[in-house]
Amino acid sequence: MAIAMDAEALTRFLEEAFPQVAEDYVIEGVSEMALRVRLAVAERHLRPGGTVSGPAMFSLADVAVYLAVLAMVGPKALAVTTNCSIDFMRKPAAGQDLVAEARLLKLGRVLAVGDVMILPAGGGAAVARATLTYSLPPER
Repeated sequence: MAIAMDAEALTRFLEEAFPQVAEDYVIEGVSEMALRVRLAVAERHLRPGGTVSGPAMFSLADVAVYLAVLAMVGPKALAVTTNCSIDFMRKPAAGQDLVAEARLLKLGRVLAVGDVMILPAGGGAAVARATLTYSLPPER
């Protein structure tokens, strides 16, 4: 399957469709059925105790799979998350960006399933792992 949107096209789409979150993410790479995106960790992503919050990591995983799906099917803003399971495995450092490595396990006409590993940008062991399912809008 060919890539429908590269990193530049995905970035433009995110800026136009979701400007409220676009500034937080940098798409580092797109390949067939996979995508790597960085969360530029800021004060608003932290929780008490000096660590990146669970909701910030959930958002990173969700955005990563969403963008991986769009990379393969094109700009479909109405694709929506229907399920997510996330395991928080270790405490990420507050002063370091996080990277999500997303891989699509299934890309059908109606559903897409993706797996995400969230890692410290500077290297090290995974801090979280997530599996997400997306519903794709029907063709009209």
